[in-house]
Amino acid sequence: MVDTRDFAAMGTGVRVLTAGGGLDEACAAVERVVAAVDRACSRFRPDSELAAVQRARGRPVRVSALLTELVAASLRAARMTGGAVDPTVGVAMRRAGYDRDYALVAAEDRAPALPGPEPAPGWRLVDLDETARRLCVPAAVELDLGATAKAFAADLAARSAAEAAGCGVLVSLGGDIAMAGPAPAGGWPVLVAEDHAAPVDGPGQVVWLSGGGLATSSTTVRRWRRGGADLHHILDPRTGLPADGCWRTATVGAATCADANAAATAAIVMGDGAASWLERHRLPARLVERDGRVVGVAGWPAAGERR
Repeated sequence: MVDTRDFAAMGTGVRVLTAGGGLDEACAAVERVVAAVDRACSRFRPDSELAAVQRARGRPVRVSALLTELVAASLRAARMTGGAVDPTVGVAMRRAGYDRDYALVAAEDRAPALPGPEPAPGWRLVDLDETARRLCVPAAVELDLGATAKAFAADLAARSAAEAAGCGVLVSLGGDIAMAGPAPAGGWPVLVAEDHAAPVDGPGQVVWLSGGGLATSSTTVRRWRRGGADLHHILDPRTGLPADGCWRTATVGAATCADANAAATAAIVMGDGAASWLERHRLPARLVERDGRVVGVAGWPAAGERR
């Protein structure tokens, strides 16, 4: 028997499923993890650890074990994607108008229009000593861990929830999905759709998962207007502007949700080169072109096929 509960956290929808009871304990564990991650790396909280690092303006700061892991995950994502996912896009995000919780950003059309291209400073400028837990970010660089923090939180939350509940658990944070413990017979059925808030019987493909992580990145959600132009939250570090490639949505499966999310975000940024990159790294993916055509790569199952 699978039990399910939905709630909101980190500005997004959260879904927790348990295979064998313990739903209350699992949800409590997820809430603790999500709250801790938000305190560690929120761009919108002046009391977050990340805000304190930015205020240090280039001076080394000793940080918590959690923020150390979060920054390390963002740097790993940058390395594995060749910089297509880069945590130093914070200034670009602010220039684009994503400087508050998304609900506030989406509620108005702000002026002036988005300025021209300005590349991100580059992830190699971030100096993290994982052993000493010391982080140094140059004064002109602003970190945005949003591309990896939610997925990292899903991985951590799933492990914590499975331990608390004593059974298999699936955690979805805004569509970033992580699993821990034994899956129910036949696997976890998951609807792959462009919007994580879509009903379970809505349009999309159902896949059955037994472990690891699954993440979807899309330019069709988290959109807002600035200076009369439509913008979205997936930025190309090479330009500091919203990615303008051939894919509107990318869904990727990997050993962890953090790796799946990095690959899905990178696919949107890479555009035409994404399919070959995913094949090379053996990452099964479902890519959706702007006109809605679906392309499966690296062994992604066909519609109705169980794997």
